Amino acid sequence: MSYNASQIEVLEGLEGVRRRPGMYIGGTDEQALHHLVVELLDNATDEVSSGHANRVQVTLRKDGAVSVWDNGRGIPVDPLPRYPDKSALEVIMTTLHAGGKFNDQAYETAGGLNGVGVSVVNALSAWTEVVVERDGFRWRQRYERGRAACPLEQLEATRRHGTLVTFLPDDAIFPQTRFDPQRLVEMCRSKAYLNRGVTVVLRDETPGVDPNQKAVDQTFLYPDGVRDFVREMVPGEQRVIAEPFAGLVERFGDDGKGRLEWAMVWTAEERGSTLFYCNTIPTREGGVHEAGLRAALIKGVREFAEARNLVPKGLELSPEDVLEGLNGVLSLFLSNPEFAGQTKDRLTNAGVARKVEAVVKDNLDHWLHGAPERATRLVDLAIERARERLNRKKSQARVTRKSATTRLTLPGKLTDCISSDTSATELFIVEGDSAGGSAKQARDRNTQAVLPLRGKILNVEQANLEKFEANVEIKNLITAIGADHGRAFALEKVRYGRVVIMTDADVDGAHIASLLLTFFYRHMAPLIQAGRLFLAQPPLYRITTGAETRYALDDAAKQVMIAAILKKRANAKVEISRFKGLGEMDPAQLRETTMSPQSRHMLKVVVDDPVSTDDTFDRLMGKRPAERFRFIQEKAPFAKEHLDI
Repeated sequence: MSYNASQIEVLEGLEGVRRRPGMYIGGTDEQALHHLVVELLDNATDEVSSGHANRVQVTLRKDGAVSVWDNGRGIPVDPLPRYPDKSALEVIMTTLHAGGKFNDQAYETAGGLNGVGVSVVNALSAWTEVVVERDGFRWRQRYERGRAACPLEQLEATRRHGTLVTFLPDDAIFPQTRFDPQRLVEMCRSKAYLNRGVTVVLRDETPGVDPNQKAVDQTFLYPDGVRDFVREMVPGEQRVIAEPFAGLVERFGDDGKGRLEWAMVWTAEERGSTLFYCNTIPTREGGVHEAGLRAALIKGVREFAEARNLVPKGLELSPEDVLEGLNGVLSLFLSNPEFAGQTKDRLTNAGVARKVEAVVKDNLDHWLHGAPERATRLVDLAIERARERLNRKKSQARVTRKSATTRLTLPGKLTDCISSDTSATELFIVEGDSAGGSAKQARDRNTQAVLPLRGKILNVEQANLEKFEANVEIKNLITAIGADHGRAFALEKVRYGRVVIMTDADVDGAHIASLLLTFFYRHMAPLIQAGRLFLAQPPLYRITTGAETRYALDDAAKQVMIAAILKKRANAKVEISRFKGLGEMDPAQLRETTMSPQSRHMLKVVVDDPVSTDDTFDRLMGKRPAERFRFIQEKAPFAKEHLDI
């Protein structure tokens, strides 16, 4: 097939959004449909957070359309110098990357930073209508599938100000275009508690069962912000401590334009729910602000317990002991937030984690030491959980290997071990069938299992949820380990006492190990915290002198060995062979050098500082190549004593 200029397409205006909606809103499913409302709500509450509005209304109309109104300044309608024949409104609605949030002149902090939100809504709608009140008049313009359907109209005079955007999703884009009222309720409620003092109204005009039913209004107003919401979220009788640990810090960050607000309560339940936001945008996958909060809470509670000698000898509080049952909200406002992807599910700003940790930790110290009796109840709960954890560990010393294996969907992949004693078993994760074949022959079949992976696994630091859930190698890992992942990860269900990453002793092997470490840190962190994740250390060289064979892990070790041999026998004949990979080793060599507990060397993966670790993964594995290159320059060569990720 020929390939020439005739095959090149240039998509004008918003046509690219209509062709590839997944790039902008994550797909065309129900979640993506509701994301259209999120984009408009973000714009409305940006007016609120900048101090120009105090009321927002979302209306679910009878015809299936949705409108979002705010009493802010109104979108500008005067012509742009660059487009003298178009109003600013039309440019904003029909052009990607057009808006007032690329600098801090119009907004100090904002959720919509890329100038694509409202134009994407316009592109994916059958029609959109915008009514602006500003400059003494009402203005109106209608659009159809992203294009202006008429010129901007100047209507009657008014003293009011604000913006009303109404849109009907295009059924040629979305398989179903019906909005879920309950989802809209949650959206409106969250915007209200994240912007203390703002009134958010949800009006539902859809008839429901009764065609004569009048519109139903729900009003959300939280004068005390997230503190009010957390009190509503967790009834008083369920809280370990009656009042939330809460704080509000203005002028947050280096530029003094940010704001940090949080409210946290603990319950005796195993599961909790902590919500994280940046500029009112829900960051469902957390990010650096979550890492900072977790680090502050863990360190603060541990230090208080140690200072008061509350923890029994021999017992150590794990992060889960401190954070289990935690419920709350952390809301951060930044002038220049950096998110992973347009749907903004994870915050990635470097340095923010440390700042959040410092602020929250300082406030937590005052909160704990200011009321020791109250704080002691929290520590007692953590101690009780630590004891329960140890008891569970003892009681599940044995697992049923047969039943666990039959549930796996890994035919030809996982070669399991025989032993039912979890504390004695190991899972070796290797790259490719060649290395997997050698490892299967070299293993102790009683206690060692082998799972070969096909090449480099997905970089979970950059992948979206859809790619993560669809990746076969990720699924195999999760199923083999048997303890789920993310917030659902259950350490007590892990099927092996140790999980060992075993890759080639070269650059490609280091890359694969980095990808696996990223996966475990982001999705199975308790495994690392429990000291159960290891890196195998296969040798790079075999050094032979006569009948004697030695193995060197790297070039430095090779030089030391050769020098020692020649010092002992100056004219000794030294033969050096370099292993190209684990697959080149025969099973006996692999067993002796890498897998046998009696002769192998392994590195335990540990996390000394969660905040710097989070920043490190973001820099090394994230989407910023300049940061990655700088990190590699700073950190090479690798540490030999232990791996401090």
